[in-house]
Amino acid sequence: MITKLKYGNTNTFFIRGIHGGLLVDTDYAGTLPAFYRAIKEKNIRLSDISHVMATHCHPDHMGLISELMKQNIRLLLPDVQAPYIHFSDEIFAREKRLNYQPINRNDAVIIRLDESRTFLKNMGIMGEIILTPSHSKDSVSLILDSGECFVGDLEPMEYLDGYGHNESLQNDWQLITSHSPKIIYYAHANQKILK
Repeated sequence: MITKLKYGNTNTFFIRGIHGGLLVDTDYAGTLPAFYRAIKEKNIRLSDISHVMATHCHPDHMGLISELMKQNIRLLLPDVQAPYIHFSDEIFAREKRLNYQPINRNDAVIIRLDESRTFLKNMGIMGEIILTPSHSKDSVSLILDSGECFVGDLEPMEYLDGYGHNESLQNDWQLITSHSPKIIYYAHANQKILK
């Protein structure tokens, strides 16, 4: 079951598995009270969320992760994102009121992308995480076998013609469409149902 949470500028998605729940993306640091209200409205308990992942390490996608980790939620960190895990630290540090604590990488569950299917299966979620680096080098997408695809800030495929010879973006969409997705979930736009 997929639940969309909207408590700021970034869409957050909760995927309920048989043996755990996965949160995909969070909003900016400092939005934790709004996050708590959002999950309460959707009848999601904090204990339902066993893992959180970001589609990439920009501040509006991973801002709450360190706070959620303090609540015993594990960060699922694809190895391709590990070098970028502190990308947003300097941005958050400029805003002292946030009292942001950087993510402790040692507390993350670091997996290779080719291990993602097995890891997710153990949670009762059938799918895999793939590298889609056209937005940023650490951008990944989560594709479920049931046809749902979470792409973060990937530029919508309907705008491909406007990007001319952006081979990286074309490659990302070619890889995604090879999985025959039915619904595309974006971090900052409405979902797109594919025919």
